[in-house]
Amino acid sequence: MRKFMLSAIIVTASLFGLSVQAAEFQAGKEYVELKAPVPVADPSKIEVVELFWYGCPHCYQFEPIINPWVEQLPDDVDFKRIPAMFGGAWNLHGQLFLTLESMNVEQSVHDAVFNAYHNQGNKLETPEKMADLVASNGVDREAFLKAFNSFGVKSRAEQAKKLGMAYQITGVPVMVVNGKYRFDIGSAGGPQRALEVADFLIEKERAAR
Repeated sequence: MRKFMLSAIIVTASLFGLSVQAAEFQAGKEYVELKAPVPVADPSKIEVVELFWYGCPHCYQFEPIINPWVEQLPDDVDFKRIPAMFGGAWNLHGQLFLTLESMNVEQSVHDAVFNAYHNQGNKLETPEKMADLVASNGVDREAFLKAFNSFGVKSRAEQAKKLGMAYQITGVPVMVVNGKYRFDIGSAGGPQRALEVADFLIEKERAAR
């Protein structure tokens, strides 16, 4: 009887813990539920998007926190980075990111871009400066410039602009889960908590399937 009561207490405590966890994050507080969900690229997976800008110090500081998390995501989660396109340098750097992504470069090249901007005073104002930087990190300079000015990359840049508008973002870094839920580091309560919110919403979407 004592063992039964102990088991019941453990189960009750576990259920209580789950309910507390489930209530930990709420729409309108830590995250916003979009009124018009944005279609995802692959409906068979749970999509997680991070919108960022190379020139954003918070995005730069978020990198060493989010990257290990991304590497451990399960197979049913599709993670994407999308550059925020607010005009000027934002658009130029967004095109830089999309060019490098189209060339399938290593993460180390993206790290080099962040480092150049935030630690070396290189604001990457022109495609030529970008080409010089990525060339010093193993990327073919002429191939980069050709891709940067390609129709494919420019089309993806236009798509990124439209997605940013659809997500109704006003700053970065911002995360969006499955085209339905948007949150940022501030609303989540810090960088690590932002990933906890992401995990919570991923599980919410998984449970709804």
